[in-house]
Amino acid sequence: MKLYTKTGDGGTTGLYGADRVSKTHPRVEAYGTVDELNSAVGLARAHNTRSHKPDAALDADLEYLQNALFDLGADLATRPGTTYEKKISRIDAEDSAFLEAMIDRYQEAAPPFTGFVHPGGTPAAASLHVARTVARRAEREVIRLLEVEEANREVQIYLNRLSDLLFVMARAANQAAGIEEHAWLVKGRR
Repeated sequence: MKLYTKTGDGGTTGLYGADRVSKTHPRVEAYGTVDELNSAVGLARAHNTRSHKPDAALDADLEYLQNALFDLGADLATRPGTTYEKKISRIDAEDSAFLEAMIDRYQEAAPPFTGFVHPGGTPAAASLHVARTVARRAEREVIRLLEVEEANREVQIYLNRLSDLLFVMARAANQAAGIEEHAWLVKGRR
């Protein structure tokens, strides 16, 4: 089987189990941004595993998130009510609750939160901050989709929790590496 099909050469793509839509359709924008997010998480994993002190637990959690993001992308690519809906795993409240438990766990390893911090630190932490911002954009894309057609609202909630998780993972990674965070200093205080 060839990788290329040429069916998208006209600017459309096929949803899972449904008709073809423009590649600029809000649903495609949403799952495309989730795909970008998955790549950003993969970059953070690569930085973590190639650091002088890789964190095996962080790597396992990021791998879990990458698998969940594939589920989330499939959720977005499948319109509700299609026969293919039974072939995918929809994101649900339990998935978001699992992220909340992960947030709580990572928060214990991070310094107390006192306000905005500069994204950066170790390459892994900096990459987690980039992934966090992509998660926030993905959430906005899902909201745009929800404004024009039916989709799984739990996906938006999940992405909201995920951006929080990636933030606290970045802070914990810097803490573990002994990297001091730099707080935002408002104009006049810098």
